[in-house]
Amino acid sequence: MSRAALAIALHVNGEPVRATVEARKTLVDFLREDLGLTGSHVGCEHGVCGACTVRVDGEIVRGCLMLAVQCDGARVETIEGVSDSGEIADLQDAFQRRNALQCGYCTPGMLLTAQEFLKAGAVPTRDAIREQIAGNYCRCTGYHAIVDAIEATAQARAGGRK
Repeated sequence: MSRAALAIALHVNGEPVRATVEARKTLVDFLREDLGLTGSHVGCEHGVCGACTVRVDGEIVRGCLMLAVQCDGARVETIEGVSDSGEIADLQDAFQRRNALQCGYCTPGMLLTAQEFLKAGAVPTRDAIREQIAGNYCRCTGYHAIVDAIEATAQARAGGRK
């Protein structure tokens, strides 16, 4: 039995992409397998762990829960694109300085989730940071260093005020 394939056109990290994909192929699989963008990871495949986090039309989504065909006409940004643009350079630096990344598997999803949260410009409490990243699992760091890095970035972006 043949599988249904559909043509899609979207922008990925600012570049136009046209592809024919199986109707049931997830966005994260399309990004990794078809486009070679392997920064987003496949973890639980149930939208729970956050390893597959990407941005679609400016909002973070779980790439394992979204089909590639649902992104026809959309703007998709992966960790590669957000990193290459310099948008999260300060956040990446804070993660490195605070030892908030160890194996790195959760890091792309953590960074995108943190950036989404920090867009508001306020300096959140540590409890608010923990609440925001609660949907992203990390098995290595214990979260303390990740919270430190996000808090430090928020303070720096706010000019040092708490």
